[in-house]
Amino acid sequence: AGLAALSPALLAAQRPELASATKAYVTVDSAVIAITDVLVIDGTGGAAKPGQTVIIANGVITQVGPAKKVKVPTGAAMVDGKGKTLIPGIIGMHDHMYYSAAGGRSAQMSYTGPRLYLGAGVTTVRTTGSQSPYGDINLKHRIDQGQVPGPRIYVTTPYLTGPGGGGTMSVAETPEQARRFVAYWAEEGATWIKFYTNISREAMGAAIDEAHKQGMKATGHLCSVTFREAVGLHIDDLAHGGMTATDFIEGKEPDKCPPNSLVSTDRAVAGDGPIATPLISYMIENKVSMTTTPAVYELFYQNRPVTDERVLNLMAPEVRTAYVAERARIDSTADWPLTAEGFARALAFDKAFYAAGGVLASGVDPTGNGGALPGFGDQRGYEILIEGKFTPEQAVQVLSLNGAKILGIADVFGSVEVGKVADLVLMNGDLRTDAKVIQNVEIVFKDGVGYDSPKLIQATKGRVGID
Repeated sequence: AGLAALSPALLAAQRPELASATKAYVTVDSAVIAITDVLVIDGTGGAAKPGQTVIIANGVITQVGPAKKVKVPTGAAMVDGKGKTLIPGIIGMHDHMYYSAAGGRSAQMSYTGPRLYLGAGVTTVRTTGSQSPYGDINLKHRIDQGQVPGPRIYVTTPYLTGPGGGGTMSVAETPEQARRFVAYWAEEGATWIKFYTNISREAMGAAIDEAHKQGMKATGHLCSVTFREAVGLHIDDLAHGGMTATDFIEGKEPDKCPPNSLVSTDRAVAGDGPIATPLISYMIENKVSMTTTPAVYELFYQNRPVTDERVLNLMAPEVRTAYVAERARIDSTADWPLTAEGFARALAFDKAFYAAGGVLASGVDPTGNGGALPGFGDQRGYEILIEGKFTPEQAVQVLSLNGAKILGIADVFGSVEVGKVADLVLMNGDLRTDAKVIQNVEIVFKDGVGYDSPKLIQATKGRVGID
């Protein structure tokens, strides 16, 4: 809420002095910057505009227009955009600062996470569930102070689940426990709460009520509670798109997460019909947003392009070995329960929600069996949205401005428009004609400072799964 209340100019004026560890990755830093003759996909959903020049002054976008008409200020640092695409900084709305992988590996990513997110073009994240909340809070402060490079962080609480859950999660057996959990983390600086699969409707309702009293918002990876039930309890956002909508499972019992729920949802989810269409309308009527995470779910489907060498090269050797073995097992197992048709139908649910006017955002969720890396998985999400029949302009909107809307910061961030903070991603190629251009990031601007994408990514080689 604090950021949204400040003007872009004031935010830019508050930019901290960057420490040498952060400056090491900076490639463009000037009071005035001109990105010339570039293809702009601005994040609003409007048509892409070729041949544009974008002027940044003191961290804020001051001009966007045809290259032939924009007068470049004297002394501006020049960035040649010819043959390149410029989009808003990606806003990752399911971007944990921990990583889990095949073989039971789990690691807090205080080093690799922020570098990979920023290097891939992700300038803002919502952590959407934490295993090390103070690790996340302290990392946020270090990034805000310019001590380390990384995205702007909106901290989410640890997971709040119900009986049957556990591990690093908080278990709420009563509404009172749920309220205490929320009040504590509000005081510690979290701005979102995150429900998990075994939460009861009663505890969820109490937690949401307390969150709203505290000025927080609520999201959740649901199962025991359906999407429709959660909307009725005034949840703000639903995680994972159609993949976790147990509304589609016939005979689901109240407050119980069905066994093998992903398989059951895979077989029943749809983009239209007697369950999907009224559910989507109900979500939109109640102003509930949705965040899709297709990059993590495709890891559990056969014959998907999920052994990208650039991903494998960043993994610690033992993490890579375990991941490759797990993917081989999935691809070679006869009668694998998850289907290509189910994956496509879940995407169709997300597209139908967007097409009906719902606010759809995206994120990576760097968990599962380990193939969805920070940042790279956000990029892969774009490619899958294109597979799901989103246009490039629509997919960029999902990755950027829609996330800003959900966070309540769309007046300041999320699009390539005059007056917005200059969070921008410059990539080599034409994103309109090739979805894989999203991988070709060269410079990432955050607060108008240009970071060297390849250098940030190279710094993590062989360390993913360690730190």
